[in-house]
Amino acid sequence: MRVAILQFPGSNCDTDALHAVRDVLGVEAQLVWHKESCLCGYGAVVLPGGFSYGDYLRCGAIARFSPVMAALKDFAEAGGPVIGICNGFQILCEAGLLPGALVRNTCLEFRCQTSELIVEDSNEHFNPVKLGERVRIPIAHGEGNYRIDEAGLAKLEANKQVLFRYADNPNGSLNDIAGIRSERGNVIGMMPHPERAVEPFMPSTDGLPILRAFLELAAVAP
Repeated sequence: MRVAILQFPGSNCDTDALHAVRDVLGVEAQLVWHKESCLCGYGAVVLPGGFSYGDYLRCGAIARFSPVMAALKDFAEAGGPVIGICNGFQILCEAGLLPGALVRNTCLEFRCQTSELIVEDSNEHFNPVKLGERVRIPIAHGEGNYRIDEAGLAKLEANKQVLFRYADNPNGSLNDIAGIRSERGNVIGMMPHPERAVEPFMPSTDGLPILRAFLELAAVAP
């Protein structure tokens, strides 16, 4: 399996994601520039964090129009596993691949810290038995406040699409939401950075089981 790490102008966690997948987990991966129009030959796709297009207009609002996004939508609609981390989560929401939106933190400050996340029992890949009941993962964002309308929130909760909740809620997200999945389960978005928690010198290694759980989706993809 090969993993595509998408690069947009302003991405700054792309090489971190590449290192985590390729060098730490030992899975073949490569950087894919946003002007590519095909994701053929890849088994999974990562949208990394950063500030795509300088976060002009809104975070992810311009990146959603990059040429590679048409290929990404086709990939996701075919059941391919996709994870958006931080800015990647924002892009997935802007593109309509995940519900809701990420807006300015209620504190109106950029939050850079290690946050404790509560792992929800969502599905066979993301649950407390596989990942642990709580994980410690770094965050770094100014617009990580997850918002969705009342009906959308009720649907997320009823379908068990919430993957992670903040124990400390550093940004004001509804229902403490830190990460979600699509209804089908192959598209994942989370504001915390699992790729920054994969080696002993990092705040934790709790990102490893999260990334492994994501990559497992490729094994069951149609």
